[in-house]
Amino acid sequence: MPRLSLIVPCFQVQGFLRECLDSVLEQSFHDIEVIAVDDRSPDGCGAILDEYADRDPRVKVLHLPENVGLGRARNAGLPYATGDFVFFLDSDDTLVPGALGAIADRLAETGDPDVLVFDYARTYWWGGTRRNALAEVLGATSEVFTAAGHPAILDLLMVVWNKVYRRDFIEENGFRFPPGYYEDTPWTFPVLLSAARIATLDRICLNYRQRRQGNILSTTSRKHFDVLDQYRRVFAFLDSRPELDRWRPYLHRKMGEHCLDILAKPDRLPPAAKAEFFRRTAELYRAFRPEGADLGVLGGTYPAYLLRQRAGRLGREGGRQAQRVRRTAGAPARRALTGLRALRGLDEDLVLYSASSHRGLLGDPAAVYRTAREIAPHLRGVWVVKDAEVAAGLPADVEHVLLDSPDYRRLTARAKFFVNDVNWPGALVKRPGSVHVHTHRGTPLKYLGADLLGKPGARLGFDVPQMLRRADRWDHSLVANRHSELVWERAYPCHFASARTGSPRNDVLVRGGRSDFRDRHGIPGDHTVVLYAPTRRDYVRGGHVDRIDLTRFAADLGAGHTLVVRLHPSLVTGPARGLGLAELHRRGIVVDATAEPHAAEVMLAADVLVTDYSSLMFDYANLDRPIVVHADDWATFTASRGAYLDVTAEAPGHVSHSYRELAWLFASGGWRDEESARLRADFRSRFCEFDDGRAAERVVRTLLLGEPMPADGVRLPEPASGHRLPAST
Repeated sequence: MPRLSLIVPCFQVQGFLRECLDSVLEQSFHDIEVIAVDDRSPDGCGAILDEYADRDPRVKVLHLPENVGLGRARNAGLPYATGDFVFFLDSDDTLVPGALGAIADRLAETGDPDVLVFDYARTYWWGGTRRNALAEVLGATSEVFTAAGHPAILDLLMVVWNKVYRRDFIEENGFRFPPGYYEDTPWTFPVLLSAARIATLDRICLNYRQRRQGNILSTTSRKHFDVLDQYRRVFAFLDSRPELDRWRPYLHRKMGEHCLDILAKPDRLPPAAKAEFFRRTAELYRAFRPEGADLGVLGGTYPAYLLRQRAGRLGREGGRQAQRVRRTAGAPARRALTGLRALRGLDEDLVLYSASSHRGLLGDPAAVYRTAREIAPHLRGVWVVKDAEVAAGLPADVEHVLLDSPDYRRLTARAKFFVNDVNWPGALVKRPGSVHVHTHRGTPLKYLGADLLGKPGARLGFDVPQMLRRADRWDHSLVANRHSELVWERAYPCHFASARTGSPRNDVLVRGGRSDFRDRHGIPGDHTVVLYAPTRRDYVRGGHVDRIDLTRFAADLGAGHTLVVRLHPSLVTGPARGLGLAELHRRGIVVDATAEPHAAEVMLAADVLVTDYSSLMFDYANLDRPIVVHADDWATFTASRGAYLDVTAEAPGHVSHSYRELAWLFASGGWRDEESARLRADFRSRFCEFDDGRAAERVVRTLLLGEPMPADGVRLPEPASGHRLPAST
């Protein structure tokens, strides 16, 4: 008896069917059976299914004598299922790698619940990917529950394919799919309301394909009236289960919302049928109305509904138009106000800070800010943050303004100094006498700025000329090494002077600062912490590629090791972490440090860094700890993005070109041998050249205060050509 039975109904999906079946049969978890149901498909689906069945004994094919529709095709496959659990997979969707293994592990962990609900991502025909908007519902609890104990589970999309079901539970309750469109509705509500034990898996297991055409529910047809019969079936189920009567108000409201959503969609109902659909929905809504429930818009007429919809659209459009008018009319006023403030002169003690696109007290600007508070307390430091949520996360004594607020405009018109690691907004006008200090965000390995003009894939959606116009405001460009100096002057052909200050955020690494990262994540003090920090890829949409199997790597590292994973900062939100990383973190297999705001705290806690082409390696080298470069797709990466140096030839440690080589380096101890130390020393001498633990002080004293650095025996970097730093004394 297999653990999982996958029932895959097929109808006119020959273009997607192979991809779907391959995504199942190539899973690392093999204890499955696939019951493929050919719903009398007029295309080549039947032949494709037979081909797969001939070469894989796990595939069984059922050819139906006539087309019965999606729901009844699923029913046809159910009697042939012998697995402990049933998974209904639509034949144009695909499983993500490792999905079935993660599902099986979670089923075992939760003691075989009646239903396991997992996450999914929408994948669009044009290449985009978007995670389920209510993914947080799946991570709200790790315990089993009922719908009454966790009602938010009913707010998820009412579909059948984001769940697996205990087969005995299905049979005991006699659950089957009805005919018609929206057949998932009278299945999912009864199943979830009846389940005594529901569990969740906070992991993207399925890619829900959003087809440009051919999607049944996006086809204009009177078949959408079927939804009314489906809700009659839902309420008939409630009639048969008096103990579930408490759910009537909820389901009544959901029915109204669902039907009105269908009515509002421009591509669902024929225009001539919309008035009838409204009338029949209103009749159904009244028929199942619980005592005291408000009929709302369904209590009126269809013309009244249309007027209300039109008024809502006009109101929204009017609001948008008014906002556009205010912006347009306000621009001259803002310019005039800026001009008036300019007459008052600059505030010589006012410094505006921003980091990571206004995301808070981070990176180099934060290190400069903290040092300025210590050695130049008369300087008023104000942080520009993007919204109230970021502002709420700032320490209570940190002064801040919201981006594009009146206070922001007032301060930008008066500030003497601007410190940022990315460009300020284009609307900011640089006043004569103001000083812009650009800190960057690390030593460059990947092509940036003007160098992206020859890499159309990497610059997708990136306006290089606009970026260079903003970079024209820079006065000082901080560098940690001569390599960075040459790259920035090439990538940003602007008017700044390079400042050989070192990287302020790396001061804490050079000095060997403290980190509570291990304590916060319960990592034993005697464990070897392996930090895996891959960068994003420009050759795939979304930027994320699983280069190694994290579960396997953590297991191969063995006892006494903790694997910490930090994805690229751009992947903190979006689907990347939901593709298994969040679930591995919950299960204690790895520690997910992607959302940790301060990279230095993670690096300080690590004993060795494994990376591919992340600039984190240049920062981590300051710690003089082992680094391993995993470069299994170097040729593809450089072809798509470009690189300023061959990190496989000038590496900070050993280089692996396959997972086998990577695992061998750790199994043999080669990751920390003498050759590793020699490579690291050469790398540090070149790329940590100006990092001496006093970079932030150097920025404050020389660029903000105009003072020389005190000569107290600390190595100082030589000034760059044309550099405005005063000579040290």
